[in-house]
Amino acid sequence: MYIVINGGGKVASYLARTLIDSGHDVALIEKREDVVDKLSAELPSRTLIILGDGCDATYQEDAGMARADVFAAVTGDDDDNLVACQLARVAFGVPRAVARVNNPKNEHIFNALGIEAISSTTIISRMIEEEATIGDIRTLTQLRKGNMAIVEIELPIDRCVVCDKEVASLNLPGDCILVALVRGEEVVTVHGDTKLQPGDVIIAFTNVIHERALKKALTGS
Repeated sequence: MYIVINGGGKVASYLARTLIDSGHDVALIEKREDVVDKLSAELPSRTLIILGDGCDATYQEDAGMARADVFAAVTGDDDDNLVACQLARVAFGVPRAVARVNNPKNEHIFNALGIEAISSTTIISRMIEEEATIGDIRTLTQLRKGNMAIVEIELPIDRCVVCDKEVASLNLPGDCILVALVRGEEVVTVHGDTKLQPGDVIIAFTNVIHERALKKALTGS
């Protein structure tokens, strides 16, 4: 993929290096000359580094935005990130725009405009909540639009309400599919006649609004 990044701070430089190491082509736009000099010395020579304002169409064009697969705005200014993403989408038709959101209150604005918003504050808070529910229900990944997720639920060893029952007979909430289970060292694909056992770790695909109902159906609490 060809990815254009707006910003030259630590987040941007780390992101650029990670993407390059993964085999992607990267262009980076940064308006501070001293930061551009530093990036030029640190990043691989094949990285295209543009000195300019990522909110300006001229510099986005110089970065090759017209052929970019993804645009990532990761400066420390939410307004700049929003403007840059909108410009990339409207002027150049970039298929996917991703933005760093420094204030979680701004997430809904980005999402409403079709920009994927990533807030470190929100991610950390989710991690804390998930850590508190290990052995209960844990979100492994939330899909792009945010309404579906892959979750992990561990069945209790004692008083397991679904154990020795076939999956097809379980009363699961809508939009919930049991995909696989981890039993000891073995990973088992779930079918309708699969019988669950105490201590099984269930991997399920579910609508996020049904996560708690799914947990209750499988664990009884």
